[in-house]
Amino acid sequence: MTLSVAVADDQELVRAGLCGILHAAPDLTVVGEAATGDQAIALVQAEKPDVVLMDIRMPDLDGIEATRRITATEDTKVLILTTFDLDEYVYSALRSGASGFLLKDTPPRQLIEAVRTVALGDALLAPAITRRLIAQFTARPPVARPAQLDALTGREYEVLTLVADGLTNDEIARHLYISPGTAKTHVRHLLTKLDARDRVQLAIIAHRTGLTAPGTS
Repeated sequence: MTLSVAVADDQELVRAGLCGILHAAPDLTVVGEAATGDQAIALVQAEKPDVVLMDIRMPDLDGIEATRRITATEDTKVLILTTFDLDEYVYSALRSGASGFLLKDTPPRQLIEAVRTVALGDALLAPAITRRLIAQFTARPPVARPAQLDALTGREYEVLTLVADGLTNDEIARHLYISPGTAKTHVRHLLTKLDARDRVQLAIIAHRTGLTAPGTS
């Protein structure tokens, strides 16, 4: 299956670099570029891409508001990509309906995996951002261990711990010496068994119940 991707960034060189990375993946196709938030909205409406890579600081309309308008009317998933590792942007992006938040120094392979991940409906955050967000929840005393945890296999426990550290499916696969497809299956089983909406919720469950602790990765 080929995934269609749009790229929105006000810097032409950045757009060119991102498009080059995406073109290198055989299952990804770039359907257009935008230099402003307004252009990003128009592009999504015209091309209906599976995913749009969205910068935050752009002329006319910023990426946060563009994301809010896109997710309100379109099925396109938005992956925020920025140089600004600031809490206010993370929270605003998530509230606006973004499915992911990565920094622009993300390695190409991880960026490609992130596009695939959000296209499938999962949420994805840069590892450092994931740990910072879940730290807010772990500041309180651990909650009672959910009964659903008892239904997990030993391998699923391992995968849950790695998800809590912000690893992608490819990274989990390399860490456990399994295939990316198997890692993806384990994550899907975890989402079902723990009744979690996305990977961030899985991470919160792991930390809040004491299965793992912030800063141990």
